[in-house]
Amino acid sequence: MPLSTGQRLLRHDRALGVRFVAGADEAGRGSLAGPLVVAGVLLDYEALRGHRVRSLALLNDSKQVEAAERERLYHAVVAAASRISIRVIAAREIDASGLHRSNLWGLRTVLSDLHPLADVYLVDGFRLGPLAPPHRAVVDGDTKSAAIAAASIVAKVTRDRLMRRLDALYPRYGFSSHVGYITPGHTRAVVAHGPCPQHRLSFQARAYAGPVAA
Repeated sequence: MPLSTGQRLLRHDRALGVRFVAGADEAGRGSLAGPLVVAGVLLDYEALRGHRVRSLALLNDSKQVEAAERERLYHAVVAAASRISIRVIAAREIDASGLHRSNLWGLRTVLSDLHPLADVYLVDGFRLGPLAPPHRAVVDGDTKSAAIAAASIVAKVTRDRLMRRLDALYPRYGFSSHVGYITPGHTRAVVAHGPCPQHRLSFQARAYAGPVAA
């Protein structure tokens, strides 16, 4: 019988041969509006037994599952993880510091937040520099490591919830549907109404060149 996605991801981390594995990932990196949300998840492989591990059988990269399944997996990760850290980086902070620098800061910080200290720290894609705990950058890590995939679920669900709240504050932009990413409807709304305080003005977006947004 083939392994489920979660079993494959968990097998990757167990093969590291250590007890505590930490993973970090972000959501909203390519979004035109809204925050960048970064999450770190610490898994204790001595404690991952029984219902805790069974609930992670369908764990997957957050981009590969539908919203309802992400919500279910979010609760499974919260129940299974030893520690979770979340950092929310607002649009104005991204404009001031730059997207990449903001992302690296967030990833470093969530890993440093996790206690007890992990035996292995895994990050999706990026080397974080000497200020971060010693770590391994895993290309496409959210499709390989359970700890990184768990972090991707936490980051994505947290950010989607925040965008739904922002939709109530800025109803003209449709944040609950596109969660801040560029779509034709989002572009039309920015052209018609101008950017709101949740838009990342440092991004080079065609919508900002509209007659009202300029």
